[in-house]
Amino acid sequence: MASTETAEALTPAGRPDEIKAVPVRHRGRWIAAGLVLLVGASLIRSAVTNSRFGWDVVGQFFFSSRILHGLVVTLELTVISMAIGIVLGVVLAVMRLSPNPVLSGGSWIYVWFFRGTPVLVQLLFWNFISALYPRIDLGIPFGPSFIHANANSIITPFMAAILGLGLNEAAYMAEIVRGGMLSVEEGQTDAASSLGMRRLQTLRRIVLPQAMRVIIPPTGNETISMLKTSSLVSVIAYAELLYSAQLIYAANYRTIPLLIVASLWYLIVTTVLSVGQFYLERHYGRGTAAGLRETPLQRLRRNLLSFRHAEVEVPAASGDRR
Repeated sequence: MASTETAEALTPAGRPDEIKAVPVRHRGRWIAAGLVLLVGASLIRSAVTNSRFGWDVVGQFFFSSRILHGLVVTLELTVISMAIGIVLGVVLAVMRLSPNPVLSGGSWIYVWFFRGTPVLVQLLFWNFISALYPRIDLGIPFGPSFIHANANSIITPFMAAILGLGLNEAAYMAEIVRGGMLSVEEGQTDAASSLGMRRLQTLRRIVLPQAMRVIIPPTGNETISMLKTSSLVSVIAYAELLYSAQLIYAANYRTIPLLIVASLWYLIVTTVLSVGQFYLERHYGRGTAAGLRETPLQRLRRNLLSFRHAEVEVPAASGDRR
């Protein structure tokens, strides 16, 4: 009897109300989204209705043979310069991490010089290299020369563009690769050395494959940046995309529409490179949280099909207990 009375005393007189899910209101977020849509719509309307943009001229020259030729030249400059930059950057990064002070110091001086001077100035120097060296002799240092040529015949505007862009990019890639190599734990290098692997074997088989996760994202950014930096080649009168557009509007005086044509092509190629960079990062990020990111198509599908409010559980006030 006593135990029954004790149980009744511990039992609440009334059960609390059921928990209700109350949707969270994000008024500030929706107001900000509305303002962004309003500004975006006004900008689009202004661009469409303003006849000074010359959209008919944009459509006329968008697939012009001169514009397409300039686009191909821009892609060639980007690919070749990045190839030079990546290969030379890896070599410079290995030299920078070498215990040999001569190799490490030489790499540091290279990076210091090419990062410390504007790429535009470097392009101009390479274009006017014949003012410093009218003839170029190649051979054994402090010894006989085997190749003699006129500097203007070797350093054409194309070669000047490749040298200016590629050698400058190598300085930045050297720091990117060096940072990726330093991100690998030293214990793995020590383990490889204990197994009798040489330094180059350790770099090629152990360090660089693991460093790719760190190297790939900034390398993709550098590639996109190189695509746009190639427009500086116009100062040496080499017909890449921007200079091709300049040649056309110098003849027909439709400056704005031709600049829009060039900008649209830059945006298209940059978008393609960005998508490629995403999937490349996803490939090398397998096994990590980065490799589980949604693809752009999956993200778009989720944003279009799921407009759900976040919900929180708010417990109701419980009844009095005896």
